[in-house]
Amino acid sequence: MTSASGTADEAGAAFTRAAAYLFSIQDPSGYWKGELETNVTMDAEDLFLRQFLGIRTDEQTAGSAAWIRSQQRSDGTWANFYEGPADLSTTVEAYVALRLAGDVPAEPHMAKAASYIRAEGGLERSRVFTRLWMALFGLWSWDELPALPPEVIFLPRSFPLNVYDFACWARQTIVALTVVAAHRPKREIGFGIDEIRTGLPRPGVAPVTTVEGAFQFLDRALHRWERLARSAPLRATVRGAALSAAERWIIRRQEADGGWGGIQPPWVYSIMALSLRGYPLDHPVVARALAGLEGFTIREGGVRRLEACQSPVWDTALALVGLADGGIDATDERVARAVAWILDEEVTIRGDWAVRRPELAPGGWAFEFANDNYPDIDDTAEVVLALRKSIVPGTPLADRARGALERGRLWAEGMVSSDGGWAAFDVDNTRELCTKLPFCDFGAVIDPPSADVTAHVIEMIAHESTCGSTGPKSASLVQGGLRWLADSQESDGSWFGRWGANYVYGVGAVVPALVEAGLPVSDPKITRAVRFLIEHQNDDGGFGEDLRSYDDHEWSGRGASTASQTAWALMALVAAGEARSEAARRAAGWLASTQREDGSWDEPWYTGTGFPGDFYINYHLYRLVWPLSALGRYVSAVGSTSVPAVLERVSS
Repeated sequence: MTSASGTADEAGAAFTRAAAYLFSIQDPSGYWKGELETNVTMDAEDLFLRQFLGIRTDEQTAGSAAWIRSQQRSDGTWANFYEGPADLSTTVEAYVALRLAGDVPAEPHMAKAASYIRAEGGLERSRVFTRLWMALFGLWSWDELPALPPEVIFLPRSFPLNVYDFACWARQTIVALTVVAAHRPKREIGFGIDEIRTGLPRPGVAPVTTVEGAFQFLDRALHRWERLARSAPLRATVRGAALSAAERWIIRRQEADGGWGGIQPPWVYSIMALSLRGYPLDHPVVARALAGLEGFTIREGGVRRLEACQSPVWDTALALVGLADGGIDATDERVARAVAWILDEEVTIRGDWAVRRPELAPGGWAFEFANDNYPDIDDTAEVVLALRKSIVPGTPLADRARGALERGRLWAEGMVSSDGGWAAFDVDNTRELCTKLPFCDFGAVIDPPSADVTAHVIEMIAHESTCGSTGPKSASLVQGGLRWLADSQESDGSWFGRWGANYVYGVGAVVPALVEAGLPVSDPKITRAVRFLIEHQNDDGGFGEDLRSYDDHEWSGRGASTASQTAWALMALVAAGEARSEAARRAAGWLASTQREDGSWDEPWYTGTGFPGDFYINYHLYRLVWPLSALGRYVSAVGSTSVPAVLERVSS
């Protein structure tokens, strides 16, 4: 690293190195994909799944255990993100996975973990999903878990708490879990875990007049139903029909890669559900599912770890936008390869989104290699923007892209919620009752509109309008979205970032969208956002925000400087007409001075969000694609005499 003052030439040189590195890691077929790093529950639960199915091998166990041990901190705990606080449930799952691998309680690292677990209330105070995993092996009682009756599959779509009231990721998980819970399996694991129990009683029952108490009453009623449903007459009729319907629902949603939703939770629970329904391991559905998990497995340096998800479409779209922002020629063969690949990923079938939008024609893109049932609005907006910036008019690719651009825009527009905002996967998926259910103590279970997704859609529609590809309806949707964003701005000028950390991400998404939609940079919403950034810029010139801001607003805009978060702030500053400001110059200087020799950046901090407050992601490509866009826009705004020459070198 070298010091940098943030001049245009320094920023241009940093962009060039970043672009060259990005091209060097492009897959031959055209896409980009960075690792999605999460916490060790992915690896622990993979071992639990394989123990449950009877297919766990010594090689898998040793590799996963080595990774889990490597992530343990000196105090014996595990966290959900880099330098985050210890997490009880994550530590419980990691501890039990190491017990499965042969680590004994007396070993120092295990004793430290057990001591922490007991001090935090023990297994008894871990989240429901952790205790559910323990119940699979007789380490927790099924009677002490919230009821999950499979008969929920029969609830009509107009009835509260039907499966479509839940977000798509929760919906797929819940349906599979109802099958698992109905069978109440108990598989052998070979040890007990009394050393991490405290004997604490269950939390007290709340008054039935409260929301919590009402749902506790409902849970007790459902437990009584469970006992009835397991009786011979009902088991053969109502329960049998519910399990068959859930089984069919699960199978219909298996993706081409063998998984469900392209994410770990519904994938593993669906495998277990089908196994309990009598599907052998060599059945095509189960065999495809198990084989697909291998594509999410990373082996290196003697460790084995799993990705919770993969993001090739998202990564490729962001890469294309970044390259275009810096002026990389769209005629470049590598750009054309990426465009062709992403066009092949268009989703043209109806998924669960059609439940609430039955008349809407399919279109758009998913996040993953294979998730046709659940294309998402955020990816679609970014892909349309990327394609528009990366296609050369009059070429065969442009002719091919024309229909995809139109279908993607129309589908995204049609997925607007009734309040004028956009969510990630569904329309009006906002029933708060879902969050009150006793088993919903981990992760977001609904998918309401968010500022970052709404901003990306507005930016896409506004950009398309400059190409003459929109009409009056599009303009009306943009105005509705702008009102939604105005209403959701925080008192300090920021916006909540649902899918990225956090308020810095919100500002980085919203401000460019507002400007693209035609708001003047003097608009109070923009000036307040700029003030938020200036007030939260770190002394080193960078920007950062700790993930604890999701739980404590005092952390808003506070944290170690990172490449991705500094890029988000710089993009907002440039869009707001502040490219020549001291704040923008210092941010660009931080990016230039912290860049590695290979053109990338170091970023151990997690800046991506799965479930606010519970589950976070370190997108390994974020540290590259976002700075690429930010530096490209900065250089374009302030001018650089060196950029034409360096771009020529990147293109050669």
